[in-house]
Amino acid sequence: MPRAILPLAAMEKLLKKSGAERVADNAKVAMREELEKIAEQIGEKAIRFARHSKRKTIKSEDIKLAVR
Repeated sequence: MPRAILPLAAMEKLLKKSGAERVADNAKVAMREELEKIAEQIGEKAIRFARHSKRKTIKSEDIKLAVR
């Protein structure tokens, strides 16, 4: 697997914000892996929307459409 982009500390913050009292290290790693997969899928869709609009720049609208 390529080098991770998201920091583990951010995963812990997200999980604690959701109500977790404690977060195991393997849970942080799993959360990071899954979020990075989802983010990559959203990015690929957003790129298709931008290209369809004959743009090279990804805009917030592309991301929002990709999430739908």
